[in-house]
Amino acid sequence: MLLRPGGVGQTARVSAIVWIAAVSLAAWLWLLLCQGFFWRTDVRLPERVEPRDWPSVCVVVPARDEAAVLAASLPSLLAQDYPGRAEIFLVDDGSSDGTGELARALAARWGGLPLTVDSPGEPPAGWTGKLWAVRHGMALARAREPEYLLLTDADIAHGPGSLRELVAAARTGGFDVVSQMARLRVESLWERLVVPAFVYFFAQLYPFRRIGRKGSRTAAAAGGCVLLRADAAERARIPDAIRHAVIDDVALARAVQGAGGRIWLGLADRVDSVRPYPRLRDLWRMVSRSAYAQLRHSPLLLTGTVLGLALVYLVPPLALLGGPVAGSPATALSGGLAWLVMAGTYVPMLRYYRQPLWLAPLLPFTAFLYLLMTVDSAVQHYRGRGAAWKGRTYARPETVADEG
Repeated sequence: MLLRPGGVGQTARVSAIVWIAAVSLAAWLWLLLCQGFFWRTDVRLPERVEPRDWPSVCVVVPARDEAAVLAASLPSLLAQDYPGRAEIFLVDDGSSDGTGELARALAARWGGLPLTVDSPGEPPAGWTGKLWAVRHGMALARAREPEYLLLTDADIAHGPGSLRELVAAARTGGFDVVSQMARLRVESLWERLVVPAFVYFFAQLYPFRRIGRKGSRTAAAAGGCVLLRADAAERARIPDAIRHAVIDDVALARAVQGAGGRIWLGLADRVDSVRPYPRLRDLWRMVSRSAYAQLRHSPLLLTGTVLGLALVYLVPPLALLGGPVAGSPATALSGGLAWLVMAGTYVPMLRYYRQPLWLAPLLPFTAFLYLLMTVDSAVQHYRGRGAAWKGRTYARPETVADEG
């Protein structure tokens, strides 16, 4: 049998391409069936019964330069229909845009729940600004001896019964943390491309179904809306134990779980973010500021993440389009099936965000953007500008002295 020059090498290359496409398809079949059905969007507040005696709740809102969004969010907290005792502590974290003054004016105009506005001053070394503000707000709340604390961001608007439903869910299910992933704003073209994928990728990393199970080792929360039992916070030493965490919501959930607490996380129907991200630059900054921190500033994890994103999200369309060129129908078939599964698992999230389904096949393009954002996050870190947010840059935890 005679072989053309280079025939063996060409056959080996085609065989390698087929195997890569097959591995990508296998990865998607595993994600579809074995990753906690992360792609389903029916994990909403669990079954709940309203308690006879409504526990007291203190709402803690850390805010830094939030005047642009506060008028769309704070009135929704002031107007909460809650049968028990509840009050709000807005902590002005060194704002330069009149956030604190606007909060007082909104409370005077709208009435509703009592509002206290205070400022903790600049955070000491080893603390992120947000967690320093949360610590101050929790200290103010402690004097009221609340049973629950609602930690919510200044850009989050709550439906009229949101607090009531959160507390009922926590009481009924015996949860120490009940957290809802706020529905983010999706109006501009870039928001349509990037935002639903952001929540999809988060759910892929932290499948919501696993988090609520007893004995689960998966822990996560969504920082925009976290109802936390006050005694669970004390047991877990929140926020002191996580004072340097840039991704503070996941760190909080892990600390509570580590102290024996139960956690629930799901998608929201009545909790919405009002913060706009109209340009790609805005979304890029949102993702890249913490992406490398999520990877624990590890070059090895960064390399694995980049290769993993490429294998799972970029190989399918490349295999489908490149298979015929390489004379490999098997490559095209594997790539096409993997792309189909990928798009199919993205459809429920697009429906949740009320977006057109033609966006589903574009998920590889969005994943490529996230890959670039992650690499940029690492680059900015090594340039000394990593984990920067609203004028502050945070060192990696290992470089911060432990204050005990």
